[in-house]
Amino acid sequence: MPKKLEHIGIAVTDLEASEKLFTKLLGVAPYKRELVESEMVMTSFFILGDIKFELLAATHPDSAIAKFIEKKGEGIHHLAFESENIEEELLEKKENQFQLIHEIPKKGADNKKIAFLHPKSTNGVLTELCQEIINP
Repeated sequence: MPKKLEHIGIAVTDLEASEKLFTKLLGVAPYKRELVESEMVMTSFFILGDIKFELLAATHPDSAIAKFIEKKGEGIHHLAFESENIEEELLEKKENQFQLIHEIPKKGADNKKIAFLHPKSTNGVLTELCQEIINP
């Protein structure tokens, strides 16, 4: 079961302008930017209290973020929940009839293993499961 809401992903067209906007909105600056080449996205992270906000800007027109913005415009893209054991949680979600986008976790931003549940099975909300990668 998820431990907590880990972050809220927000799709943006202009990362620099959105960083300025969210810095004014939240009163804190982003703590990091990270390119996720496999997803063709540049991310920027803010933290406020216990919640992170991940801004996602497409680096290629074929990326999922570019397609999302083209279809729905900028805005909330996904909710991410922290998992203690993402592999077990994916099995449990599949057994409970959730449609998985990823059956095997992959490397994501912010030193996390990630996997997504399809919004068709979560009332229209793209849901990410994530787990901190522990290096031996």
